[in-house]
Amino acid sequence: MDMMEKLEILTESAKYDVACTSSGSKRSGQAGSLGNAVSFGICHSFAADGRCISLLKVLMTNGCIYDCAYCINRKSNPIRRAAFTPQEIADITMQFYRRNYIEGLFLSSGIMRSSDYTTEQLIAALELLRNEYKFRGYIHVKAIPGADDALLSRLGMLADRMSVNIELPSQESLHRLAPDKSKQSILQPMNLIKNKITENSTELVKYRHAPRFAPAGQSTQMIIGATPDTDYQILNLTEGLYKKYKLKRIFYSAYTPVVEDSLLPSLDTKPPLLREHRLYQADWLLRFYGFEAKELLDEAAPNFNPLLDPKCSWAINHREQFPVEVNRAPYEMLLRVPGIGVRSAQRIIKARRAGTLDFHALKKLGVVLKRAQFFITCKGRPLEGLKVGEHTLLRSLMSGQELAKFQQPEIEQLSFFDDSYLAALPEAGRAASFSYGG
Repeated sequence: MDMMEKLEILTESAKYDVACTSSGSKRSGQAGSLGNAVSFGICHSFAADGRCISLLKVLMTNGCIYDCAYCINRKSNPIRRAAFTPQEIADITMQFYRRNYIEGLFLSSGIMRSSDYTTEQLIAALELLRNEYKFRGYIHVKAIPGADDALLSRLGMLADRMSVNIELPSQESLHRLAPDKSKQSILQPMNLIKNKITENSTELVKYRHAPRFAPAGQSTQMIIGATPDTDYQILNLTEGLYKKYKLKRIFYSAYTPVVEDSLLPSLDTKPPLLREHRLYQADWLLRFYGFEAKELLDEAAPNFNPLLDPKCSWAINHREQFPVEVNRAPYEMLLRVPGIGVRSAQRIIKARRAGTLDFHALKKLGVVLKRAQFFITCKGRPLEGLKVGEHTLLRSLMSGQELAKFQQPEIEQLSFFDDSYLAALPEAGRAASFSYGG
């Protein structure tokens, strides 16, 4: 099998892994070296100019000794198999980099022989890139669950980011669909990586030129929709992982049926993309908006509203906390207003030091008044003439894509009040009307 055939097979096999962000690394270029992870070499995923870097995303092999039901590369699946040697991985990466096709590498692998052997092969590939080719570009590598701590420590000194995929939200689901894996085998390397990053931070304080361990941190991925786990379970796990293991990102991957299995959704099932989107929105609220998982969902309402994003849904369920006076409200409360993001909240805090803000000023500061107007006042007053019924409020809070579902010719305008739709809405969102000022 020639190199192009291998590359075709192993890049195709890698496409279902979404955890390949690049933000956070600052590995600079040096004289006599190739590539860098700063500025124009590798930019942050959320750079000011919106530029996204290119990574060679590939598996070292799609052969695997495990038989995870959801994985296209499971050992019982009759697909074409291929494997790169460490030298081939290094050569291909450099060839692609020199042609300006890529700016970095995302390297994962099926389990060959054992976790330790697979990790040794990954280390060999990265050592060639870093030491022989002097490659200073961004590298994201998958840590293999069950590998020896010493091997994972070596791997982390060569990579910018490491990730250990937790895959499924519960031990029960993991036992059912991935009997070769255990929760402990996944969490142990996560804990090791967290501890090594902490130790390395202390070393860097003492020794400026100390080698860096996974400077871009660690991440993980969860598959959504392959198991009956609720959004409430997933979000609580997410919160726990961020707090305990200091993860940079958690990625959610809507399950795409790729193999036939009685334990999985049928092959004609569509990926739950809207559910994935809602989880990313909630993840953002946990990381940057000061929300806790228990505020967004509970056992009585364990899944996100398909019609409203989590922040709007929370606001409708907590009408007693609104309206918020933008000229006096603390930053933490401003962040909870639909239509006010992190940047616009910061701008409000800064601008109101110079004078009292009105609705016109808020619009200039980037506030989305279409949503925020229902939850704020300026100078103690709501937007002039604001009196809105349930229908108008819900239409205003829905995004364009969600609203389009209710603008189809075959759907009547009054369908908002059908029991099937009302059942999906928060309890507080069913009130007859909303108004300010009596």
